[in-house]
Amino acid sequence: MTTIPEPPPAGRMARFAPDFGQRFIVTVDTEEEFDWTGPLTRDGHGIGHVGQLARFQQFCEEAGVAPIYLVDWPIATCPLAAEILRPALLEGKAEIGMQLHPWVNPPFEEEVNARNSFAGNLPARLEAAKLGSLRAKIEEAFGVAPLIYRAGRYGVGPRTAELLTAEGLAIDSSVRAKFDYSAAGGPDFRRHPLAPYWVDEGRDLLELPLTTVFWGMLRRQGDWLYPALWRAPRLRGVLARLSLLERIPLTPEGVTVDEAIRGIDMALDDGLPLLVFSFHSPSLEAGHTPYVRDAGDLEALYDWWLRVLAYLDMRGVRPTGVRGIMEAVER
Repeated sequence: MTTIPEPPPAGRMARFAPDFGQRFIVTVDTEEEFDWTGPLTRDGHGIGHVGQLARFQQFCEEAGVAPIYLVDWPIATCPLAAEILRPALLEGKAEIGMQLHPWVNPPFEEEVNARNSFAGNLPARLEAAKLGSLRAKIEEAFGVAPLIYRAGRYGVGPRTAELLTAEGLAIDSSVRAKFDYSAAGGPDFRRHPLAPYWVDEGRDLLELPLTTVFWGMLRRQGDWLYPALWRAPRLRGVLARLSLLERIPLTPEGVTVDEAIRGIDMALDDGLPLLVFSFHSPSLEAGHTPYVRDAGDLEALYDWWLRVLAYLDMRGVRPTGVRGIMEAVER
């Protein structure tokens, strides 16, 4: 089996039924609040924003979108999260998946440090045990078995794919194409494709990379030029302002509406069959992430989604979800 940190070999790109067209999904890294700038700890976190999931779920239902909540251990063990999300899950108005933050997910055997925050760096036995406990807890709490996974910090490792398959997961969405986390001990996704592909030869695990595109006159050179400028972040900013080269992930966190629309256009014009949007659930309440610091930022986040969803509708891009993808993908 090819490992997720490796780019797929030729012939692994996924194909979808002709009527699938170009679709999008909304994924929510549904996780605890913690200090993004401080050291990780087992207990230095909160879940005070969980009540705000109700507003976001109602927003999505009114927009005709079924969000995919990628839930980690603190959320899976929060009764309020289950109370809010379980009705929508059972009615098909939302879907559930897994997100592993190993430092807060039992069993606790490893030292808490930066390297071990990437679950794929753990011994396979321990990574498997954490995945198994999380999957069981999610099914118990929400009444639905998860079929999709995203590693916290995108930290997949050489054994993650086979461990996910053993747990009955059908889809991974841990690859953040055009990003490199190797300096912190994580994977390097700069050579991974944007389109969905099969991780394994037997086509048991489908990869849905998070969507990030290059925009600008130098976008075709972006895969080698952007990484080459890692020591010169100011030069990256200059190239973006001059409309020469800009990296645009499809997220409301740190990306303006205008930038997102440019990214959508690039992805659609390149024929990408699936656009994967993502953001972190603590951004649903002010004060927990760098992206939503006050009430104004929070309303701006919802406005971002309103305008982006309207643009997708104008472009004829329809929402889908885990079930829709599994039904449409050709095996």
